Amino acid sequence: MSLVGAFGAAWGVGGVGLLLGGAVYRLAPMAVVALSDPLGALQWAFLVVWVVFMAVTEGYFGFQRSFSPRVAARARYLAEHPDVLRSFLAPLFCMGYFHATRRLQVKSVLLTVGIVVLVLTVRLVPQPWRGIVDLGVVLGLAWGLVAIGVFTVRAFATDGFDHPPETPPDSRSLSQ
Repeated sequence: MSLVGAFGAAWGVGGVGLLLGGAVYRLAPMAVVALSDPLGALQWAFLVVWVVFMAVTEGYFGFQRSFSPRVAARARYLAEHPDVLRSFLAPLFCMGYFHATRRLQVKSVLLTVGIVVLVLTVRLVPQPWRGIVDLGVVLGLAWGLVAIGVFTVRAFATDGFDHPPETPPDSRSLSQ
């Protein structure tokens, strides 16, 4: 593995981890505030349903089954196909914003727009509801961080890592 490839893989996984970890760091205090005051029955019911929903949809299906193995696969691809530009922009590469199949690029952009809209909307929600929502998000993001770590270790420690990096057919070229 070349120095450029190793840097790109480490920066890609590390950058994605910093992005998710930063969100957990910013949202966790809002969740703590929500739980610091007594909650009513409706709020407890929503909390339980929401946390389970986010664990399953964001944590399991979103991260563990889709995003995390793809980040690891794209980091491994970057290590095996070193490129200075891709290595410099490795977090964006690992998230599928460029040098990806058209389907993945569209999916990445739409997901980002959706997340931005949801973040702006949730900011308008009063406590404790906002904190309850943030608690579910923190759980999903934390699950994602762990999943990225596990899949990255598997991607680099085993030869049988079978998750595709979803790069274009001409995988050596940056042009689409």
